Amino acid sequence: MSKKYYILTFGCQMNENDSEHIAGILTQKGYERTDNVREASVCVVNTCSIRENADDKFFGNLGDLKGVKRDNPDLILSVCGCMMQQKIYVDRIKEKFPYVDIIFGTHNIADFGNILDEFIEKKKKIVRVPDSSPVTENVPLRREYRHRAYVSITYGCDNFCTYCIVPYTRGREKSREAVNILSEVECLARDGVKEIMLLGQNVNSYGKGLTEPCSFAELLRMVSKVEGIERIRFMTSHPRDFTDDIIEAMASSDKICKSVHLPFQAGSDRILKLMNRHYDRAYYLGLVKKLRERIPGITISTDIIVGFPTETEEDFEDTLDIVRQCRFESAFTFIYSPREGTKAAVMDGQINHETSVRRFKRLVSTLEEEISEGVKIYQDTVQEVIVDGHSKSDAGTLTGRTRSNKLVNFTGTAETGDTVNVRITKPNTYYLFGEQI
Repeated sequence: MSKKYYILTFGCQMNENDSEHIAGILTQKGYERTDNVREASVCVVNTCSIRENADDKFFGNLGDLKGVKRDNPDLILSVCGCMMQQKIYVDRIKEKFPYVDIIFGTHNIADFGNILDEFIEKKKKIVRVPDSSPVTENVPLRREYRHRAYVSITYGCDNFCTYCIVPYTRGREKSREAVNILSEVECLARDGVKEIMLLGQNVNSYGKGLTEPCSFAELLRMVSKVEGIERIRFMTSHPRDFTDDIIEAMASSDKICKSVHLPFQAGSDRILKLMNRHYDRAYYLGLVKKLRERIPGITISTDIIVGFPTETEEDFEDTLDIVRQCRFESAFTFIYSPREGTKAAVMDGQINHETSVRRFKRLVSTLEEEISEGVKIYQDTVQEVIVDGHSKSDAGTLTGRTRSNKLVNFTGTAETGDTVNVRITKPNTYYLFGEQI
């Protein structure tokens, strides 16, 4: 019987990239992927701790896996990711979920193969959660798509926003050497990859601790020269570090997609200061204006938090004002969620849930109004789309994304990975619909 693995991933693109490395390690060890956990010899749950609802989903799924483990005692159940970097969660799993065999953190993913071998040999629970690790190169990888790929350029974060647990789970910021990044991108291009996403908690501050100095703008220019790569995206960008040089690099290359994810989080200067964001609303609005003037047609997405401690109605109205002024293409919206170990979690003035929900609904409604109005410009336009495959909700419909990162569902005969032109016949709030031409 062939050995199979199943990976369940929560959280951001960094976690997705980590799961691709875990899949690569398991593939190298002779395991085959399965989408049915009951067929698996190894199950890996990759956790996220950025929001409380991610915690709830994880523990719900971990509880469901108890029955799978009961029916298949030989299943090796592993838990990894950001939550595992926090002792409170490790202790909870050891106490409440004793059927978990392996616990490891974000800093030793590259060593998972050895950890797995050790468990198979000794058949004893392993908890391996180091506080930090050096940047590791040449870790095996199994990509989700053949035509597009993630490329991590930094690990960790030095910003210490008061609401965010990431600096404590992924550690201080470290950058990969540019030569190693370029080597990976060139390898991906030879393997048929058309689109890459450069990843980091704050890509704009790329360059810390490098042997050969290199800024993010310089890295963008280098990557743009790699033959075979058609599109370059990056996320996430911290507004404070979005320099004029980065804007010029974007404007001067046809390969760098004219879209950017630029979280503003809150529209009130007072709340931004409490969040430790290191910019104010005037700076953010000025940056958006500069981007739109220098890069016509650029699309901007964002992150927004409502219900941060001490937030007043006036503070919240400032957030809605930013939404109306900036004309975002899309937004990830969140109700503030206290994370143990962060400064915001112990601040006075925690907002009650009912107030936060009411504000959240108003925020979503305002965003939908702005986005619905903005997407009208796509009507009857022709958009270049790289095909990701068939829609999960309709096997007869293809799906892909534009250069502006807009999701497009369309009718046609293209194959996954093809670059095609699609005429937009119906622009919806969250996706465009069209027909291949």
